[in-house]
Order: sequence, then C-alpha cells, then structure tokens
Amino acid sequence: MTVIRPHAEQSYADELAALAAADDRPRPPGWRLSPQAVVTYLLGDGGGITPKYVGPRRLVEVAVATLATDRALLLLGVPGTAKTWVSEHLAAAISGNSTLLVQGTAGTPEEAIRYGWNYARLLAEGPSAAALVPSPVLRAMETGAIARVEELTRVPSDVQDTLITILSEKTLPVPELGTEVQAAKGFNVIATANDRDRGVNELSSALRRRFNTVVLPVPASVDEEVEIVARRVAQLGRALELPELPPALEEIRRVVTVFRELRAGLTEDGRTRLKSPTGTLSTAEAISVVTNGWALAAHFGDGVLRPGDVAAGIVGAVVKDPTTDPVVWREYLETVVRERDGWTAFYRAARDA
Repeated sequence: MTVIRPHAEQSYADELAALAAADDRPRPPGWRLSPQAVVTYLLGDGGGITPKYVGPRRLVEVAVATLATDRALLLLGVPGTAKTWVSEHLAAAISGNSTLLVQGTAGTPEEAIRYGWNYARLLAEGPSAAALVPSPVLRAMETGAIARVEELTRVPSDVQDTLITILSEKTLPVPELGTEVQAAKGFNVIATANDRDRGVNELSSALRRRFNTVVLPVPASVDEEVEIVARRVAQLGRALELPELPPALEEIRRVVTVFRELRAGLTEDGRTRLKSPTGTLSTAEAISVVTNGWALAAHFGDGVLRPGDVAAGIVGAVVKDPTTDPVVWREYLETVVRERDGWTAFYRAARDA
C-alpha cells in the first residue's frame, strides 16, 4: 500500500542512514545521531541533506540541546510556524520513531498520557500487565524514545499535570499492579502549544518548570517564506503525484506577500497601514493555497500556475469572519492590489472570486 504521507523516518530514511554512517561525534544515550547531526538533518548541509526547517540555527541548537538534558521541550508559536513539523523531525532523527504521539484536545483523557485498560481482560482476569494498555508516553519511556504531545494547552489542566511526575522523576507509577515504569535512557517529551490559545488551559508553574520553551518565529523575510513555501509545495506535489508544472515563484511570492502584508497590517514598503483579518494567514495556509492552485492549474487550467488559480484560495484563507473580513479584503484589493504594477490579472481574479 502506498500511503499519502509517510512518517519522517520513512520519507527521509536515506538521509538519516547517511548521517548515521558518517556521524563520529558523541551521541547521548539512546540517540541514533549526535546532536550536531540532528541539527544538520533539520537544517540541511547544502548537499545531500535537505533542509526540513528554515529558521535561525541557534534556535534549533537550543531545542536539540534541551532534549539531551533532563528537561522536556515546549515548541511555542503562532499557528503555521512548523511546530508539529519540527517536533516530528526531531523525534525521527533522535529516536527513529515519530509516531509516539498524543493529540491534545479538550477531551484528552488521563489514559492518553498514562495508560488505560483492556476492560474485557480486566473483568476476566483482574489487573495484570497483559490487561494494561500503554499510552504513547509509556511506550516511549519503555523504549527510550521521544514522545510527542500536540497542543498541550488544549489538554485539561488535571490531565496536563499527569506529566509532572513523568518529567521530574522519569517514572510512571502503576498502583493497580503495585509497580512502576522507569524511563529508559533516551526518553524525553516534545510538546507543542499555540500561543493564541493563552487562557485556554495555561500550564501550571510546576509543569512549566519541567519544560524549556523555544519560540518558533514566523519567517523573517519574504525571501525566506517564499523558500519555505516553494520547497514544501514541491514535496507535497510529489507526494500527491500532481502533474508537473513550470516553476511558479512569481505566484508563490504574490501569495506570500499578500499574507505577510495582511498579517502585519502594513505593506512591505511600510507606506500603507492595513486592517488585519481575523485569521492567522500562516505559512502553512500559504502552502495550502499554492498547492490547491497547482491542482487547479494542472487539472483545469493550461498547466501553468496563474493568478486566477491562487486567487480563490487566498480569498478563502483571508475571509473567515463573514462580517468583518470581506471589508478588510475589499479595502486591501482596492487600495493596494489595484495600484500595484504587474498585479492587474490577480486583482481581477481576486475581485471576481
């Protein structure tokens, strides 16, 4: 079976193997690569190792160094800053397994972090190791791997606090069996949180102390964001087996420019202040808009990505609130896009959309 999206350790198995074979630096216990090789895997080497993340090197070094200590890592940022992407690739490079994942929601139960029970066996046999159903965190402790917790601040506070003993003592008591699970070397936790969720379920001070927080920023420049979008769209296009298209950096730059200006409330030249829409207009959404435009151009267009192929996607990304966002978008079209050289076709397509 061919899957739509292989895990990072499957997609980049050749790169991980090449790094491991050439890696002669010290490796922390339980790690498959040295910290320096993990950073190279994330940022690329300009040759056979492709960049998985485009951003400050020091930030990645701090994240990797944290995981080599007894502190867990919290990746914090606005939506679309690649928190999940980075956590997956860190786990793949360090443990060779990025699948030990807890998806945080308002309904995440304590069993998702600790353990549950096979109730048929529990009723038939009573509490036993065979009846226990380990959580991804428990399996990571047993195997000395990295566990991932997505959207930690969406998890109820009492469930969050089940992590305190795990992170501080590296032990998970199982009182029903009169035993405990001690973490093997190599175990750690990477959590992600959306800083727009502040006030939903704030981390307790006790839990926050167990994490070292690394804030993933939005791309610093248009060129950096264009590079990220172009690279990720190309990867998605190959994975989805979309028909090949000629390079479309002009349209990618247009999408990125629109998103950055509306996100910042200011045009790139700094001359015009803008109202910002209610949505986040993240890099991830730009990737989605361009990928959708690629599919339109390939299947319903002339095989070239044009303004009309991305216009509808941009409108859908910008207009989230039906009351306020249409006003913001129309004002941006008429005051900025309409007057911009070379943007006439996009203006007409966006207006029609």
